[in-house]
Amino acid sequence: MDNTHSHPEKLAVEPAVGCGPNVDGEFSQHDYTHPAAAWGAAKSVGLTLIQQGEILNGVKAIFRMNHENGGYDCPGCAWPDDRKGLRMDICENGIKHATWEMTRKRVDREFFATHTVSQLMEWSDFALEDVGRLTEPLSYDSASDKYIPISWDDAFQTAGRHLRALSSPHQASFYTSGRLGNEATFLYQWFAREFGTNNLPDCSNMCHEASGRALNASIGTGKGTVDLVDWQKADAIFVMGVNAASNAPRMLTALADGVKERGLKIVHVNPLIEAAATRVITPHEILDMALFRATPTSSLNLQPRIGGDMALMRGIAKYLIEEADTNPKALDRLFIERFTSGFEAYRAVCQATPWDELVRQSGLTLEAIRAAAKIYSESRSCIISWCLGLSQQENGVDTIREIMNVLLLRGNIGREGAGPCPIRGHSNVQGNRTCGVDHRPTEEWLSRLEAACKIRAPREPGLDTVRTIAAMAKGEVKVFLGMGGNFAMAVPDRNLTFEALRRCDLTMHVSTKLNRSHLVHGREALILPCIGRTEIDHQQSGPQGITVEDSMSMVHLSYGMNEPGSPELRSEPAIIAGIAQAALPHTKTPWQDYVADYDRIRDTMADALIGFEDFNRRVRQPLGFRLHQPARELIFQTTTGKATFSSAPLADAIPPAGKLILSTMRSHDQWNTTIYSDNDRYRGVKNLRTLIFLNAKDMEERNLEPFALINITSFAKDGTTRTLEGYRAVRYNIPRGNAAGYMPELNALCPLGDFSPQSDQPLMKQLLVEIVACRSPRAGRHAKA
Repeated sequence: MDNTHSHPEKLAVEPAVGCGPNVDGEFSQHDYTHPAAAWGAAKSVGLTLIQQGEILNGVKAIFRMNHENGGYDCPGCAWPDDRKGLRMDICENGIKHATWEMTRKRVDREFFATHTVSQLMEWSDFALEDVGRLTEPLSYDSASDKYIPISWDDAFQTAGRHLRALSSPHQASFYTSGRLGNEATFLYQWFAREFGTNNLPDCSNMCHEASGRALNASIGTGKGTVDLVDWQKADAIFVMGVNAASNAPRMLTALADGVKERGLKIVHVNPLIEAAATRVITPHEILDMALFRATPTSSLNLQPRIGGDMALMRGIAKYLIEEADTNPKALDRLFIERFTSGFEAYRAVCQATPWDELVRQSGLTLEAIRAAAKIYSESRSCIISWCLGLSQQENGVDTIREIMNVLLLRGNIGREGAGPCPIRGHSNVQGNRTCGVDHRPTEEWLSRLEAACKIRAPREPGLDTVRTIAAMAKGEVKVFLGMGGNFAMAVPDRNLTFEALRRCDLTMHVSTKLNRSHLVHGREALILPCIGRTEIDHQQSGPQGITVEDSMSMVHLSYGMNEPGSPELRSEPAIIAGIAQAALPHTKTPWQDYVADYDRIRDTMADALIGFEDFNRRVRQPLGFRLHQPARELIFQTTTGKATFSSAPLADAIPPAGKLILSTMRSHDQWNTTIYSDNDRYRGVKNLRTLIFLNAKDMEERNLEPFALINITSFAKDGTTRTLEGYRAVRYNIPRGNAAGYMPELNALCPLGDFSPQSDQPLMKQLLVEIVACRSPRAGRHAKA
């Protein structure tokens, strides 16, 4: 795994600078022994409502979030809405996300008149977002180094002028973070393709691209096959590579209910044992809260080394194949014969893989692997879920295909309570891909789009996120449009990304709040403020609802509840339409008709998208509708017409001597790149983000005391290195040879060129690093008041 040169080139050496408030004061770390959620979550929600000055609206929002009949979809995670009428189908992070958007604070023209971009670059990421909601469109003025107000018409004309001046449509790139509703997503990709390019990078390129490619190869679909009812019927659930208490907190309800109601077996697989993998009290269970009565959420906790998940899954498969010699029920032979291909080759690979090697690569004991295999083999129906802890690795596709192999061995697909379940981390990120944000569209997809939209779509594959950054750095992409998110901080190789964005002729960002991406701008730059998910979308035909697709393929309507934060804010469809009209002077697309009434967008989507037929009627049914999932019905749209076993070689997950494998992750008090505080409650950390969690023996080996100052150097495949100075070593229960710390700070260590050849995803969860004591740290900056 050591791909470094003997004399690596040192590219970046940076001091420790956290993205949070960076307040002065003592930092600390202790063992968190309380249940997940519970009173800790309730207290955190209360403090958030007070801090944002939204006591009344915040409480109202709690009872409207994730509910039908005029409710709004949580702008946070993509966990499906409860089908049983749960009155408080919410979580701590969802409420934080919504109230962060609902804040009364405003960042207006007076603010920008008194702050230059250079000055704002010295602020922390927390401080930038904390100044409040953007109120009007802004244009960068290079003479004053400030953003100044610009009219919407002039903003659109600026965008159109730059786009029309390009010598090729491929010199523009259209990014989305996943925040868009389906209607805006469809208009966005329509605009890009009518303009002439498939340059549609998105956050999925960095998150679940491996999942989509693995599932497509295995069962002919890029999505999971289960729904929430399956979670309520499964006998066993494996939760892999995800910290559920922070990343998908509403999952805890399904886990706790399963344990209490039917003795559900739960296996957590993660290098760190997180709070969700111990016990939970869900706040809507009033009696449990009153009695402090927790529910255990784990039958087995496994801590594989980073990258060792594939070896664990192959170990489970090997156990089943060996067990089948004496137990005819160990494998579902009828399912294998009727519905799969490649089994004999896979069985041979499993038989040829020694147990010693599976133990070595997984970092688990033989007994632990067998214990997990026993739970799996004794379950009637099993769900295996996973998140970025698996997908953001060198061999992420092979690992997820190994999960599919294990599911296929026992026919755990196409029946109630069973199947694969990737955990999407952002509301409607799955809908973005479904509705056309895809840099590699199929011919079938483009043909249907052309027929419905009366345009000619390009056929050349477009640029993904990594290749868009590389193209900007080379001057090949000159116009960048970011639809939501904080692109500059979310992507790898921060210094290179900043340089790349600054080489653009024009950068544009559609946003609700100020963030770092607005400050790392092109020669010209626009900030285009939009309404949020919690706000009423007023258009010519009346208030509009948008639709979203959750991570289990349910599509439903969402209606905002508050008046927009400023009368100057526009909806995403309106902004997209304005740019499109300015960039396409000869367009025949009735852009403003679509903005006036989103039902018209949905009618066109019904013609263009398989599964969206009769869209407007079906989405107004109670709870919306579920998109058709052929694999759930054992219809496998693969080259063989069957589910396909993978016989990939076992990945090498062991770092070279003296090196560690580092995984980036979120703290509990953040959502994606948005940081709410410097605390990480579930991991017991207070007032510190510039840290690295390390195994105690790895610390001893390096003569590091708790909270010792350290330098972290990453080693790229091309021989270059990147170093962060002055971080703190924090002792934690993590496998030897592994380390973990927070994104987006640690994204600076991830080289742009270090992406998986299987998925093209940056290796955010598998960085090769060296950690040494820091002898002369440089002081980091602190947030401005």
